[in-house]
Amino acid sequence: MSNDGEVNHRFSIFSFFVAGLCVAVLSAVLPANASVNVTQHHNHDSRDGLYIDSAFTPTNSANLARDTNFNGAITGNVYAQPLYIEDGPAGPMVIAVTESNNVYALDAVTGNIIWQRNVGTPITSGLPCGNITPLGITGSPIVDLPSRSLFLDAETTPTAGTFKHMIYSLNVDTGAINPGWPVDVSAAVSGFDSSVQSERGALGILGSIVYVPYGGRFGDCGSYHGRVVGVQMNNPASVMNWATTITKAGAWSIGGVANDGTNLFVTTGNGSVTGTWGGSEAVIRLQPGPIFSGNPTDYWVPTNWQSLDSGDTDLGGSGPVIVDVPGATPPHLVVALGKDGNAYLINRDNLGGISAPVASLHVSGSSIIQAAATYRTNQGTYVVFRANGSTLSAFRITATNPPTITTAWTKSQSGVGSPFVTSTDGTNNMIVWSVGTGGDQRLHGYDGDTGAVVYSGGGPNDVIGGTHSYSTTGIVARGRIYLAGDNRVYLFRVPIPALQLTLAVSRKTHGSAGTFDIPLPLSGNPGVECRTGGATDDYTLVFTFTNNVTSGNASVTSGIGSVSGTPIFSGNTMTVNLTGVANAQTLTVTLSGVTDEFSQVLPDTPVSVNMLIGDTSGNDVVNATDVAQTKAQVGQPVTTSNFRTDVNASGIINATDVAIVKAHSGQSISAPHARARSSVAIAQLGTSLGPRPELKLRPRLCWGSLEASNHT
Repeated sequence: MSNDGEVNHRFSIFSFFVAGLCVAVLSAVLPANASVNVTQHHNHDSRDGLYIDSAFTPTNSANLARDTNFNGAITGNVYAQPLYIEDGPAGPMVIAVTESNNVYALDAVTGNIIWQRNVGTPITSGLPCGNITPLGITGSPIVDLPSRSLFLDAETTPTAGTFKHMIYSLNVDTGAINPGWPVDVSAAVSGFDSSVQSERGALGILGSIVYVPYGGRFGDCGSYHGRVVGVQMNNPASVMNWATTITKAGAWSIGGVANDGTNLFVTTGNGSVTGTWGGSEAVIRLQPGPIFSGNPTDYWVPTNWQSLDSGDTDLGGSGPVIVDVPGATPPHLVVALGKDGNAYLINRDNLGGISAPVASLHVSGSSIIQAAATYRTNQGTYVVFRANGSTLSAFRITATNPPTITTAWTKSQSGVGSPFVTSTDGTNNMIVWSVGTGGDQRLHGYDGDTGAVVYSGGGPNDVIGGTHSYSTTGIVARGRIYLAGDNRVYLFRVPIPALQLTLAVSRKTHGSAGTFDIPLPLSGNPGVECRTGGATDDYTLVFTFTNNVTSGNASVTSGIGSVSGTPIFSGNTMTVNLTGVANAQTLTVTLSGVTDEFSQVLPDTPVSVNMLIGDTSGNDVVNATDVAQTKAQVGQPVTTSNFRTDVNASGIINATDVAIVKAHSGQSISAPHARARSSVAIAQLGTSLGPRPELKLRPRLCWGSLEASNHT
């Protein structure tokens, strides 16, 4: 490389390979409702390792416990992070891969196997170097949700002495191999030697291409290169490759390929020692393809790169982390951590070539090999990392010009895996988690701002077997933490409320006066809906639960009427629209399959409502009292105390409402139905809830503020 920082053009050359015209036919199924999915390493393209889950309050987290009823049995050693996928045909799944080349989809609640597939014979001997035996799937796989495809790299030996890297695409719902796959990397990429190239890093997806990073094996044998191979997901015959000019310089960090939504980022390790830089010790920005421009704006290399090369103290042990720091100049950063013990901040908008970083700090006296995580609280932006096998550390990035690195906290731990982070809302209740890999084999949790212990490892049942140094990290979904060790996936839960129906109302909008609810008691006599349903007799019921709900069904199981459309879910409510509802009857709507954010399912739950237009007093009969009440309110504003007399829900109480009540005078709910009791309490927990104190008078007090809530 010349002194002005311009790179030799050989380094910008990439290869484009087309091995045929076979096109992968992939399904395109999108989740029906809002879902939680962990589709890749450390949860996001940025590799931030942050999981937002409202269940992980400090109090709940302190009471985390392993679910010993979760099966989780698999076969093979595990280095890769598991994944979590919802909306599968059998419900939520945990995906786990092993060095025995076994791929599993487990039921996320029970841990039982939904499907499994072996993708080839793992390598057990014959390689020139390495430290994993058997050797199969090491890097964390990735899922493309639109195509419902799972991508992974498997090392196989189809015959003795033959070694292959095979990139697979599987149907994530069934485990079937998608058409046109796998891709034999040695056959698709010129100069790729599967005997000396390893695949430890997590796969990435940007646009329509899946990216797989490659480095060397433990021992640095052979003439391998740092590489990123890109395969078109819908056309696996289209393969592109970027490789370092210099030999070695592997892209071997477990975080693998990060991206900022526009470009890819990787770090490289130590290269063969030469006087000209050729790709080692670098943060590299790749355009989709992958394509490397060779411009200094698209790579950063520390000025002492040759010393790092010769000392095997490279940047490649930790992958790039994409971090934005509001208020800092520059605000768009890449964080790199090296085996030299340094943390570096790089300007993501202009990496800078061979130059000083924006900021750096010596943060560890040991080689940093791991996948860091990042998070932001009201105190600032943090990066937490495995400083060594017994130390977990965090530093803060200041929102200054330029940003700087300041030490935040350090904790000693018996073994340290790569950290991950939970927050209840993305800012508050940050908790950093790390497994005691190679030590106490327990999960530990710390306050993200102070490092104070939140969870100290649990009890005798909370040991996690078969963890691996810096590779083991966890994922979070639906109030649960999943961790994969050798031959088993483990599930830890925070305490969560049982899913129960707590409130049901009949809701109507009264013109400009606002929205008003008639409560429907969950036990005792049904509530009385006295308002008209318009031309098509339409009504809306809203159900409120203890937890946020994500799916479920409703049907009319007694009475005349039907459900219109599908239920609408928002937070902890479920809205059911009804049409064709007859008057003077008891209507029962049964909720079925209602599922909350923690995958708990409500038993079938019937809720009844007495439909009687004009019964403003709510006594199951329309009579002179109702007429008198309505007349008395004519001309008055519609409020929570009188909205029942706005019988046609127009927002005005007038002669029309009086006429409607008179027209229905003499109608009633038949005696058997008038005293029909809701069986919600029986459906929930098998015991009666009894009348709720605040609802004791509602069957008779259907006039006044006790019966209603206003939603204006």
